[in-house]
This record gives sequence, structure tokens and C-alpha cells, in this order.
Amino acid sequence: MFENKKILILGFARSGYDAAKYLINKNNKVIVTDKKEIKDEKYNELKKLGVEFVFNNEDSDLLDNTFDYLIKSPGVPIDHPYVLKANELSVEVINEVEMAYRIIRKEHNIKLIAITGSNGKTTTTTLIYNMLKQSNNNVFLAGNIGYPLSGFIDKIKDNDIIVMETSCQQLENLKEFKPDIAVITNITEAHIDFMKTYEHYKYVKSKLLQNQTKEDIAILNNESDELKDAVRNAKSTKKYFSSKNIITGSYIKENEIYYYNEKIIALKDIKLRGIHNYENIMASIMVVKELGVTKEDINKVLTTFMGVEHRLEYVNTVNNRTFYNDTEATNIKCTQIALSSFEEPTIIILGGLERGQNFNDLAPYMKNVKAILAIGQCRKRVVDFAKDNGKLVYEYEYLKDATLKAYEISQENDVILLSPASASWDQYKQCEDRGAEFKNIVNNLIDNSK
Repeated sequence: MFENKKILILGFARSGYDAAKYLINKNNKVIVTDKKEIKDEKYNELKKLGVEFVFNNEDSDLLDNTFDYLIKSPGVPIDHPYVLKANELSVEVINEVEMAYRIIRKEHNIKLIAITGSNGKTTTTTLIYNMLKQSNNNVFLAGNIGYPLSGFIDKIKDNDIIVMETSCQQLENLKEFKPDIAVITNITEAHIDFMKTYEHYKYVKSKLLQNQTKEDIAILNNESDELKDAVRNAKSTKKYFSSKNIITGSYIKENEIYYYNEKIIALKDIKLRGIHNYENIMASIMVVKELGVTKEDINKVLTTFMGVEHRLEYVNTVNNRTFYNDTEATNIKCTQIALSSFEEPTIIILGGLERGQNFNDLAPYMKNVKAILAIGQCRKRVVDFAKDNGKLVYEYEYLKDATLKAYEISQENDVILLSPASASWDQYKQCEDRGAEFKNIVNNLIDNSK
């Protein structure tokens, strides 16, 4: 299938590296091309194995009809010149996930769980993985969550379970890929710059179910009309979860989560907060119940899981003040979700890179906010927003000063939330660095309070 072929890999990211490493050991001629020159340890390793590299070549002249496959990295645009030329030449365009899937399905009898959605897919994927591990299953975590599937090809055995997050960029070039259980958490308008139109984005998301039959299961959000419309023609056996209604499936009743008629857990016992996370949890429960995971193992995860790092992540409690790190909230929508997650009095740290973001879109979500700490390049506009909405506000350039002030003005049972609605590049290389600094500041508060 992928032996003795001529293959062009477009994009030398993590998935491109893992795909090239596998393919070069199967007697393939492998050429990697990228718009920028990357000569690191991975480059040196693959070069020694016989992989060829062509950098800084945005034209499509490298590609001709002697190639068997073009393997496109997820971040490469769908209208890239190489992709368009491959289509003209009838050179099959796939991605690393599709390649690995074909090999694994041919060689092994496995269970594949795939998760997508506009929001919540990383948390849902992680919860499913942890619940299955808790139940002593042999399970692999793969996909968009940071672990290319091709890196596991030689490790997977019969009866293993693969849990993988699939992004719209990955779904774009999937053809034979068919999960035994598919999850779509929701569909809202996103990634239009990459997908070109919302209609195409919805179509690509629905591709997760395109090869499923009635023997396969699709776990879907009952409250997402856009989602139900997008998958209306899927042949899957569809099962639903709902955060608003009591349905046949998983639902919330009297502040407890149910799986059909079985009470699973009280909301107060769950570490994660917010309706969006309760939806992620219900989706996870529905998946693992299909695979025989017990209520006890589910609860062990839900009562200890603090969240995906940097995404509304519980940090710690200091003198009855609870700190949450949501540094990944680099846009207004994410901060709206974060603010919707708390009923307690909240002190929020807002601001970062100036990108013209409209903080006024946060106004309907400020009911429980008692104070705002404005930071970063756009802090002056945050101050203006706070004053226009009658909120107490303090202005600091740096996160440390803002966090210490937030703690100083807080009272018992307050939430102190870093959810900046802004990118971090004005002061940090990446938003994870901002989150790590916030957690260090909080941990120092704990040490100093002892």
C-alpha cells in the first residue's frame, strides 16, 4: 500500500516528520518540501535515512505525475499550488492520519474513537482517554492533540483502542477513515480563513461520519441544530447528549448527570466547570459506556481531572480564593465561555496583544464580574471597556502585578480568572508561557501563605 512508492510530503511539521520517518523505512522515495528552511535534529535524522528535502519552493514545479501520493500537513492551505496541481495530475492528496489509518486497519483489529467539534474536542478526547485508561484498557492517545497517528503504527496490536482528536484541517483530506465511535461536540462558525466558507467548514466536520454504517456509533450534541443538519444524511447509529433537556441519551437532571436512566455523578463533585464542560463530560460518558467502562471508573476521573492545561484549568485555591488559568482564551468567544462557567464573584485578568478585538462583546457576560485587571499592549482599551460597564478596574503592564492585585482585592469564595481574550505575543513567545507564569505566581502565593 505505502511501499515502493514515490511520495511528496508537503509541510515539515510534527505529522510530516512522523510520516516521513515511517515511509522511508518501507522502501519509498520520500521528498519533504516546506516554505521555510528547517534544519534541526529531526531534519538530520531523516536526511541520514535517505529522505530528500526541498525548502523555500512555493511553486509546484517539483510535483509531476511520477508521484503516487501527496501527503499534506494539516496547516497547509486547501488551495495551495501543490494541492491544486496534484488534483490536476490525479496524484492522490491525503494526510498523515489517512495514511496511518489505512495501514493500521489493514494490519490490526482495533477500536477507533475519533472526536471533533468547534469547541471542546481536546477536553473530550482527554477525558475519554483517561476513563479508558482508568478501566485498564490498552489505549493510545493520538491526532490533533499532539501525537501523530503514524508514530504509533509499529506499536499498535489487535484489540487496542485509539482515541484521537481530529481537526477540520485533518478531516479535509480524509477519505477511507472510519471511526467505530465518532463524537462531534458542536458546530459553530470557525476557521473560515482556512475553510473559505462556513458551509464548507460544516461539510468537512460532517466527514467524520461519512464512511460510518449503522453498525458504527455517532455521539452528537442534541442542542446544536447546525450539527444535526450537517449530519442528517449519515448512516451512523446516532446517540445524543443534552445540557438543556431530558432526552433518551445523556442529560442533566437536578444538577446531576445521567446516562439514560443511570445517575452518574453530581455536578458539584466534578472538578471541571461550566455547561460546555458538562457537555464534554456527557459525550465522554456515552463513548466509554459503549466500551464497558463502569460508573466507578468514570467517577474516579471526573472527581480528579483538573482540565486540559491552559484551558479553563483549575490551578489552586489560596485562602478560599480559587484560581483558573485560561490563557488559551486568545479571542473574545473563548472568554465568553469562561465567564459563563462561573456563578461566583469573579475577578478577571484581560488583555494582551492589540488586535482590535471588541471587548464590548463581553458585556453580556459580566454579570458576576466584580473587578477587571487590564494588562498588556491593549490594556488602555480594556480600561475603557471596564469603565463603560461600571466595573472596578486596575491597569498593569505585566501579569504578575495584575495577579497580585487581584489577590489583594479578592474576598473568600471569589474566582480569580486569567482569560485574556487576547493573544500573548506582545510579551510572550506563546500563550502557554503566559499560563505557566500565572500558575507560578499562584503557587508562590500558596507558599507565602503558609
